[in-house]
Amino acid sequence: MSGARWGAGFAATARFVAEIEAAGAGKGHLRPGYVLAGDEIFLLDRCRAAVLKAFVPEELRDFSLSDLDLASTSIFEVLDLAQTPSLMAPFQAIFVRNVRQLYTRGAKKDEFAALDRYFRSPNPQALLVFVADFLRIPADARRMDLDDKNRYERLKETLGEHCGMVELSRATEEDAMRWAEATAEEAGVRLQPDAARELVDALGADMMLVASELEKLLLYATGRGRITLGDVETMVLAAKQRSLYELTDAISARDRVRALGLLHGLLNSSDAGEDAAIGHLYMLARTFRQMLVILEKNVRDSRAIWQALWQGFRMPPFAADDLIRQARRYKSRRDLTRALRLVARADLELRSSPPDKRLVLERLVYDLASEPKPAAPAHVAPQLSFEM
Repeated sequence: MSGARWGAGFAATARFVAEIEAAGAGKGHLRPGYVLAGDEIFLLDRCRAAVLKAFVPEELRDFSLSDLDLASTSIFEVLDLAQTPSLMAPFQAIFVRNVRQLYTRGAKKDEFAALDRYFRSPNPQALLVFVADFLRIPADARRMDLDDKNRYERLKETLGEHCGMVELSRATEEDAMRWAEATAEEAGVRLQPDAARELVDALGADMMLVASELEKLLLYATGRGRITLGDVETMVLAAKQRSLYELTDAISARDRVRALGLLHGLLNSSDAGEDAAIGHLYMLARTFRQMLVILEKNVRDSRAIWQALWQGFRMPPFAADDLIRQARRYKSRRDLTRALRLVARADLELRSSPPDKRLVLERLVYDLASEPKPAAPAHVAPQLSFEM
C-alpha cells in the first residue's frame, strides 16, 4: 500500500505496519504504546497481525501476548503487567480493549495519572496497544459524528500524549475495489473491473465481507486466472449473504429450530475453521446494528434506507426490504441492544479461546431467538451488569 493510492484508513494502517515491521527487525523506533482508533475491523485485524508477526512468536504466544478488557481489568493491573518483565518471553504485546471505560463514570484522574507515570518511564520490552473501536471514523473524517469527534479529541489529549495515534477510518468503495484487485493480482488472478465493482457494491464496501468473499472467488478461479462478473453473481450474491439474512430472519421471528439449522448450515459450509466463527459473529453484530438504526430512524421502505445508513454500513440491495421487515419485528430499541450485548459477550468468549467455538455460537443463536426474560420486579435489587 502506498499512501498516495489509498484512503486515510488504509494509509494509516500501512504506516503503522511499516513502523512495526521496522522495529521488529531492529531497524526502527518502537513507541511504547499505540491507539488504534476506529471500528474498521478489517484494518484492526491487519494491525494486530503485524504486531503478532513482529513480536509474538507462535511458540511463545501463551507467555508474550495478553488480551485485556477494561470492563473486567483495571488500567492499574494493565500497567502493572506492562511494567513486570516476563520470565518466559523476551517481549510482551498487550492489547487493551474497551478503552471507552477510561472515559466514563467520573474524571478518572488516578487512572490518567498512572498512565502518565508509566509512559514517562515505559518498559522497553513491552508494547501497549489500546483498541478504541467505540469510535466510528468515516472515510471523510469531516463527516464524523459530533459525539465521536469529541471522544476522538479526548483520546488525543490523553492517550495521544504518549502513544502513536492510528486513525482507522472506513474504507471507501474505491479503496475496497483497489484492494480486491491488488490482492487478486498478488495471487496471480485478474479480477475484472466490473467484477470488482459488483463485489464491492453487493457487500456495501464492507471490507471483512469483501475479503472473505474474495478468498472464495480466488479458490473458484484456480486454473482459470481470472474472476468475471458472472463468477461474482454466482458465488457471492446467491450464496452466503442470503444465508446470513435467512439466519437473522429466523432469529427475529423467534424461530429457534430454524435459526439453529441455518447456523449449522453456515458452519458446515465454511472451511475457514476458527476464523469463520469470528466472521459470522461480526456479520451478526453488523446486521443487528443496521436494524437498530432502521428502528431508531423509523425506516419503512428501501427508498429511505440509503439515507439512514451511511456508505460502508449498507447491506446489499437485495437484502434491504428483508432487513426492514426484520427490524420492525423488534418492539423497542431495548430488544436490539440486548441482542448486541449478547453478541458482544459471545465475541469476548470466542476471543478467550473456548474449548468449543461452535457451542458458543449455538448458545448465542438460541438466546437471540428466545424471548427476553421479563424485567425483575421493582422491589427486587437487580444484578449489576456491565456493557461491553
